[in-house]
Amino acid sequence: MTLGTLGVSYVELDQATEKAKALYKTGEERFELLLNIFKVMGHCPDLCTPLMDFIMEILKDGELDWVTKELIILKATRANECHYCVVQHETLSKRLGISEEKIADIGDDKYRDSPHFTEGEKALLDLTVQIGVDANRIPKELAARMHEHFTEPQIVEAVATITTYIMVSKFGDALGVELEPVFDGIEPILFKEAS
Repeated sequence: MTLGTLGVSYVELDQATEKAKALYKTGEERFELLLNIFKVMGHCPDLCTPLMDFIMEILKDGELDWVTKELIILKATRANECHYCVVQHETLSKRLGISEEKIADIGDDKYRDSPHFTEGEKALLDLTVQIGVDANRIPKELAARMHEHFTEPQIVEAVATITTYIMVSKFGDALGVELEPVFDGIEPILFKEAS
């Protein structure tokens, strides 16, 4: 059996409906270019516009600051081996001021002993791993650590971020979304460890 992706086409701007164009505008205003994942969403703008709006709410300061959310986005998308997501979010993380050393330590279990992470960030990354494995069996010790470092609204936002980016990474990978040419030649830090 040959394995691959579904390879869905991109709805280019000149082919897009008005609803898809509105979705694209939201994405372009935030990211300064029309990403291929948004062009895939252009096939179903009624369904994907609320998803885009939800993602836009995640990608800014909220109950948790955006930088903290990027750490868990990187952990969730790396765990799912989403090359597209990792390249995109490593680039964004660097723009937000996250060091390459900190990004590199997100991979595997390095973060647990890394001086680059607070105890709260380590708890968030452990939670990200656990939700990816089994959200129904969060150890009591991990729950206690989360409640020690975060308010309930922050925990809800963290879980929303984790689960959304697990879904986004699977969505993009299943549909065969490829990186935009602007990212050509970028080797993601989080995949260097796997080489």
